[in-house]
Amino acid sequence: DETKWGMSSAFLWELIGTFTFVTVILGVTAEKHSTAFAGLVIGLTLAGIHFAMIPVTGTSVNPARSIGPALFTGGAALSQLWLFIVAPLIGGAIAGVVAKARVFEKD
Repeated sequence: DETKWGMSSAFLWELIGTFTFVTVILGVTAEKHSTAFAGLVIGLTLAGIHFAMIPVTGTSVNPARSIGPALFTGGAALSQLWLFIVAPLIGGAIAGVVAKARVFEKD
């Protein structure tokens, strides 16, 4: 037993992790919120996401980061690759919808 987490839990973690990461990126780089600390905020957010998700999924939040290792590893990694492509795409899309709703704009 490699992990106590199932595929549905992994899917949800990847979706939420990517949503959080993209939301932070879009929030701190929005025109009205841009700051000199944007890079630091983005980096610390990614580090926090990795610390939280490594025990669950190994952390992807980026399909490109998962495709290469899965192709070289094969086996179970290839059979689970869909999760690391679909969940981040959905999480990123939801973050885009949230940003498009202008939730980051100050009045």
